[in-house]
Amino acid sequence: MREIDYIVIHCAYTKLSMTTDVNRIRKWHLKRGFNDIGYHYYIRIDGSLEIGRPVDIAGAHVKGYNSNSIGICYEGGMSENGEPLDTRNDAQKLTIFTLLKDLKINHPLALIKGHRDFPNVNKACPCFDAKNEYKEI
Repeated sequence: MREIDYIVIHCAYTKLSMTTDVNRIRKWHLKRGFNDIGYHYYIRIDGSLEIGRPVDIAGAHVKGYNSNSIGICYEGGMSENGEPLDTRNDAQKLTIFTLLKDLKINHPLALIKGHRDFPNVNKACPCFDAKNEYKEI
């Protein structure tokens, strides 16, 4: 098992009017030259959890931190006007919270951060303050 120092929250930067799934994101990432989907978990707008890349394999979601992190992405993150926006609904929030609690059981020292909390990331992703919101987990 890899040593996990970070659990990283991302958004898909999709509008609420656009639904997608782990297979479509995998195709996007393969077109970008990745060897698989970059995230380990994907949370749909209905709160359902989809499995991406196996957790025992390093992801491709935070440059320089993939070897020691787990990536979680939620569907949404963009307004209908194309602006960054926290679009999480109650179902997604519950799934993210439950997943984080479960992951912390196996990785109790891992820090929960948003993608934007890492150096040299010039994105609003995940469009909310994940580090602060989940600091009690």
